[in-house]
Amino acid sequence: MKLKHTTLALVSLLTFHVSAQESDSADQLGKPEIKLSYLDSIKSTFVHDNMAACVDSLWLQELTNLDLYENLSDDIHKIDLDKSVDYELSTELLKERLAILDAKSPFNIEYNPGLENIIKSFLKNRKKSYERLMGISEYYFPMFEEALAKQNVPLEIKYLAIVESALNPKAVSRMGATGLWQFMYQTGKQYNLHIDSYVDERSDPLKASAAAAQYMSNMYKIFGDWDLVLASYNSGPGNVAKAIRRSGGQQNYWNIRKHLPKETQGYLPAFLATMYIYEFHKEHGIVPQRAPIKSFETDTIMVKSQLTFKQLSNLLDIPVAQLQLLNPSYKLNTVPNYNNKPHYLRLPQDKIALFTSNEDKIYAYAAYEADKRERPYGSQTAVASRVTTSSDDSDSRYVTKTKTYKVKRGDNLSTIASRHNVSLSDLKKWNKLRSNTIAAGANLKIVSSQKIAVPAKKTAKAPVVKSEAIAVADSIAPKTSKLAVDGMYTVQAGDNLSAIARKNNVSINEIKEWNDLADNTVQVGKKLKVVNPAEENSVEEVAQVEVKNIEYVVKKGDFLGIIAKKNNVDLAMIKEWNNLSDNNIHVGQKLIIGKVDASDDAIANNDTKSDRVTSKAKQAQHYLVRKGDSLFSIAKKYPGVTISDIKKWNGINSENIKPGMKLKING
Repeated sequence: MKLKHTTLALVSLLTFHVSAQESDSADQLGKPEIKLSYLDSIKSTFVHDNMAACVDSLWLQELTNLDLYENLSDDIHKIDLDKSVDYELSTELLKERLAILDAKSPFNIEYNPGLENIIKSFLKNRKKSYERLMGISEYYFPMFEEALAKQNVPLEIKYLAIVESALNPKAVSRMGATGLWQFMYQTGKQYNLHIDSYVDERSDPLKASAAAAQYMSNMYKIFGDWDLVLASYNSGPGNVAKAIRRSGGQQNYWNIRKHLPKETQGYLPAFLATMYIYEFHKEHGIVPQRAPIKSFETDTIMVKSQLTFKQLSNLLDIPVAQLQLLNPSYKLNTVPNYNNKPHYLRLPQDKIALFTSNEDKIYAYAAYEADKRERPYGSQTAVASRVTTSSDDSDSRYVTKTKTYKVKRGDNLSTIASRHNVSLSDLKKWNKLRSNTIAAGANLKIVSSQKIAVPAKKTAKAPVVKSEAIAVADSIAPKTSKLAVDGMYTVQAGDNLSAIARKNNVSINEIKEWNDLADNTVQVGKKLKVVNPAEENSVEEVAQVEVKNIEYVVKKGDFLGIIAKKNNVDLAMIKEWNNLSDNNIHVGQKLIIGKVDASDDAIANNDTKSDRVTSKAKQAQHYLVRKGDSLFSIAKKYPGVTISDIKKWNGINSENIKPGMKLKING
């Protein structure tokens, strides 16, 4: 009897085990495996910290804008120190303030009519430029002061970089002087600044600042006067020595000025005028713009293998424009690796943490990308010895296609280039653009290479030979077979978001946003909304017909920065809506400071009272933070909203946000 019960128990247990296995198999068959691209598979294993990117795109554009350099350089070259300027600043008051500067500075700061004229000229014509420069200097000045202090050079010399380059590391003069400190090629080499096809350390803020400080220290040992040191920095010590001899041996800058080259004659006055404006900006109503990132919020890491900015952008989710800003010495958007010479990458601190936590995976991805590039004939033959065969009847080739993209509100060249997988320099070249400024509604030409199938001859079926690298790539990155139809795409077997986005010429984040996806997982057969950029533009144009402008009348004492801050609107958006090329406005001028739905009751009733319109513009909405969100990505969803705005509206001091948080978005 016991044996019978034991046998029945064993049979029951075995039956249950088999059923469980069948159930598991059925479950596995019912949930087909979703293959990931190599990039997605690498990123899915990344160890993340919780900090978000801390530089917004408008600040990047400001730091890389060459307008200030060109305008300030023209002023210094053309300034006439003997021409009096009409500006409300009494000579007596100016003398008092210059005496204050002279008392705490090693420079000889004494009143003279030429210096008064250039100070008044800058205050009258360049006040807005200095507001911008004061914001940019928050990033660069700490670097300059550290380098100058090491050489025991006066810290006031930091203002010289404003006169030299308007704080733009990519500035290049008509004579070829380059970088923040405008080193000529030979002088840069003399002070150990490395220059080759990949790297130009004249554009490296730290190394160029150290070289400039060393130069100043050396020249002071020769001249013993800081005014003459600055003159020698601009024209060379030989020209200063000639001017001293021609003046009969006088050694005060103002006494030898007329014997110096014309550009140098306005050089020291421009430096002293800049120092005055920085020290007394409050007294002249100059309100500095604020920098959302400081130099001490970044860090460097030595790179062990060649990495491109595009690869780093894809892996670390950081804009290429930000990498260019933080690493201006790399001429080809590539951090090289050669001759055992160390090369360093500067990143925001949160991205440094992400890089160091996943270093091996980042280099593995770079090696994989390098293996995909076209090889010389000999190299291809060697690799092709390890082959796979295919009975596919078709071959393929690349063709070049040109398409047109219409610029939308909130776009900038860097994001457009990144979206279409092209470089910023190519985009500017195709459209003959000299700057990074682009207006909404403009049409941009975009050239792309696409792989198309070419039917093979049916006379003989030869096996298709693939290199090992190409075979690996094909197995990791599956192909999608269809484009979206009527804005909808049906997920096929083997699809992933990266492949779908690439096939339909949109970004992964856009697909996730359009379909409210929390992660990158998609099921076979699921229909996804995929809006083609051209279709998106046409939809937006129709919607704009139903939008009503919010207007603001300029009052006495107003300027664009105050108006933007008062109405919680981004300054760049106000300029774009009103077609303003600069920050100049006049009393009584009507400005568009926002746009609202025309069906709103207040607008339908023609209610134009400024308090009600402003109230409507500031009406709050809320955003529920999802997995993968950062303040940077959320700000991009709302044109005119910056990271600092979101932090201010929600009373948060850091970039740490968590899924489920409700963020208030004003305006």
